[in-house]
Amino acid sequence: MKLKTIDLTLCGIFAAVLAVCSWIQIPGPVPFTLQTFAVFAALGLLGGKRGTISICVFLLLGAFGVPVFAGFKGGPGALFGATGGYLLGFLLSGLCVWFAEKRFGTSPAVFIASMIVGLLLCYAFGTAWFVTVYTKANGAISFGKALMLCVIPFLPFDAIKLALAVAVRQALRRYVPA
Repeated sequence: MKLKTIDLTLCGIFAAVLAVCSWIQIPGPVPFTLQTFAVFAALGLLGGKRGTISICVFLLLGAFGVPVFAGFKGGPGALFGATGGYLLGFLLSGLCVWFAEKRFGTSPAVFIASMIVGLLLCYAFGTAWFVTVYTKANGAISFGKALMLCVIPFLPFDAIKLALAVAVRQALRRYVPA
């Protein structure tokens, strides 16, 4: 699929949606934000390829210092800090959905299954990253403690966000150019 102007526009819009959703937060060691909802929505509405591109645009903007991450942060320090693995894990989620669409189609069941697997990949990568960076800066932390801090509290909220994204996908996908 060759990218057209509408594709690039939609990718840019969803990169902006990701930024806005990252600013809506409840602070904590890993802030509670609406970023995962925006990732789910981008992938659900735009599909794996364009959704992944929008995630890449969001990450690149943040890497270059634009304050698109939680807490209005940007720059390499924010991207490569202790919680940066979860941000980079969004890219794994996108690639997972893109792969699943190529292999199994775009049905709601494929989307839901691929988002669950993608979220688990994001959690695994982000937690491994958190343990590594945290240990270097503050001393050892167990993987289990990191899971209790960075993943377990977010599971019910991410399940709700996924359900909302599926509903949004079902309601709006027909209006988004393929």
